[in-house]
Amino acid sequence: MQRPGVDFPPAFGAHLRDGGCEFSVYAGQAEKVWLCLFDDTGGERRIPLDPYVGGVWAGFVEGVRAGQRYGLRATGPWDPWAGQRYNSQKLLADPYARALEGEVHWQPEVFGHQVGSYFDGDGYQRDERDSAPYVPRSVVVDDRFDWGDDRRPQVPWDETVIYETHVRGLTMTHPGIPEELRGTYAGVAHPSVIAHLRRLGVTTIELLPVHAFTSEPHLVQVGLENYWGYNTLGFFAPHAPYASSHDPQGAVDEFKGMVKLLHAAGFEVVLDVVYNHTCEQGASSGATLSWRGLAGHDYYRLDERGHDVDVTGCGNTLDMRHPTAVRMVLDSLRYWVSEMHVDGFRFDLAVALGRGQDDGFSPDHPFLVGLRTDPVLSGVKLIAEPWDLGSHGWRTGQFPPPFGDWNDRFRDTVRNFWLGDLAADHAGHPRHALADLGARIAGSPDLFGHRSPQAAINYVTAHDGFTMADLTAYNHKHNGANAEGNRDGTDNNRSWNFGVEGWEFGDQPVQRLRRRAIRNLLATLLLSSGTPMLLGGDELARSQRGNNNAYCQNNEIAWYNWDLDYTQDDLIDTTGFLIALRQAHPVLRRRRFFTPDVPSGDLSEVSLRWCNADGQFMDSWHWQSPETSTVQAIFDGSPAGDTTLLFVLHGSSQDSAVTVPAHDGVTTWELLWSSMAEHPSWVPDLSLAPGDAWKAAAASFAVFAGVR
Repeated sequence: MQRPGVDFPPAFGAHLRDGGCEFSVYAGQAEKVWLCLFDDTGGERRIPLDPYVGGVWAGFVEGVRAGQRYGLRATGPWDPWAGQRYNSQKLLADPYARALEGEVHWQPEVFGHQVGSYFDGDGYQRDERDSAPYVPRSVVVDDRFDWGDDRRPQVPWDETVIYETHVRGLTMTHPGIPEELRGTYAGVAHPSVIAHLRRLGVTTIELLPVHAFTSEPHLVQVGLENYWGYNTLGFFAPHAPYASSHDPQGAVDEFKGMVKLLHAAGFEVVLDVVYNHTCEQGASSGATLSWRGLAGHDYYRLDERGHDVDVTGCGNTLDMRHPTAVRMVLDSLRYWVSEMHVDGFRFDLAVALGRGQDDGFSPDHPFLVGLRTDPVLSGVKLIAEPWDLGSHGWRTGQFPPPFGDWNDRFRDTVRNFWLGDLAADHAGHPRHALADLGARIAGSPDLFGHRSPQAAINYVTAHDGFTMADLTAYNHKHNGANAEGNRDGTDNNRSWNFGVEGWEFGDQPVQRLRRRAIRNLLATLLLSSGTPMLLGGDELARSQRGNNNAYCQNNEIAWYNWDLDYTQDDLIDTTGFLIALRQAHPVLRRRRFFTPDVPSGDLSEVSLRWCNADGQFMDSWHWQSPETSTVQAIFDGSPAGDTTLLFVLHGSSQDSAVTVPAHDGVTTWELLWSSMAEHPSWVPDLSLAPGDAWKAAAASFAVFAGVR
């Protein structure tokens, strides 16, 4: 089948050429591989592919055009103990397919081994039934698209504000989006959504997984579905149900159109990508849908008995020690940058991608080196979720430049100060010491000192866990809707319900305290050094009814509620004001860490000073004492021609007198913003001379500007 003039090695996947289409796939130990073409009636035509060196199978088929549905079949050893599970009765998705059509219908036939009605089996007896009626088709696509003058916004890291959101959740109930576009890529780029994002002032949209995915069989059996998308079926194909178009080519083009419109509005598009595992789950219990039927021994990390080495908690782990898996991931990333024009990636369970031959993590892992040196990929934003479930899996701050790392230490410390310590006050328990708080606000130099403050991707909430509103309304998770007996999701929420469990419960004083707590959390997130990531919907006080693991809730629990009252409208304006304050003051966006504060000597070069409630230098006793509930931070912007700012974080459950500190050249401190105000425009006029005392309200955050 080799066609004269076709380059070798052929590019993996399906690529249109003059007069037809070239197909290529890796199937390392296969004895035969068939390309299966499907007509409009579902009829199947099998064409044997030719073997090449290195486990590559390829062929050119004349007459094939865009829109052709196809799949693959492979035969070879059935040796589960060696990780080889070839079964030609199973129709396989092309790992490089750029579009997929249809869904996985969870029947015993989709498993390569024999299973019962509950998909249980020993994993060793081969199943001889045809899976074709129950699995998706790969689709040949035309890559041509009118990008016009599309340009990447290339927002500098120090100006970046990330908005983590979900295609469906963001748009499903938005009244400004036509009903047929809700829950779609087109909906994300609709003018009403763009107007909201501009009102906030965020710069970078981080979308939860949009690679083609399927639901886990245990969810389907209880009438649920995978909502988040961390269950990939295709690393090159956009998830078709997120498109308003019902045509696979239309889904690809709609995604591109979304990116083009967001770029035109000035927003970057970052994708949350899941290269640590696939939807095939563990070999002894999972289906044979693609990689396992082609080269499972090469794609997956296996032990000496052919069992999956699972450091992801999802049944399998891609083997990033094998060139085939590494090439697939790099090819996928390059495709999404080059052909789909995205601006970066957030890598789910990224430690799994850097585990080497000894199973240990290395920042110099060949994949990470390849990613950082690739001429296409090294110039986009790279963000690591710096942990997995394997041994020594916590690696925050240990990924190499130019990565940014999700900063879980920031999340925990900020929650402790504004919620955990406040709850302790009311219960009469000791507070946490503040030793960690200063480091988090200063950009976490203890974790990222060898890089830059922007490497710390600061967040208080993310898709996984309580929303910001639920942090203030629930002491415990309420995950009953997930049908797992409330056993799923973390119990370490560091939340406080202000005495009443449930967002819909609580009198007006309780609701006011909750709203103030949300403003405190937002201000700490958006004004601290580092790169802030805002969970979409937190600016709306979005509640998930106490569900802190809404991965399977494709419904009102996880969708944004756009029926806003005046308090939510005020919160949107507050969020926008805080982001604008950050962007207006370079001292809050420094590319280098602050000069260390010292208790004596020349302070003229000190760029960040810490003071206690008395306006005096914050010594080690104050940092370590659980009695300390107030801290003041002076950000000296004068060396760069910026304003000097004073933060007052008062974490006590009681009002307290606070003395504003003296600072070189500052004659007056003027109040810019206070979390006491429901709306930024309601902040009262307040000017204080250095050494003046004022009453800081219980659990409040205030920002002053120094007048010289």
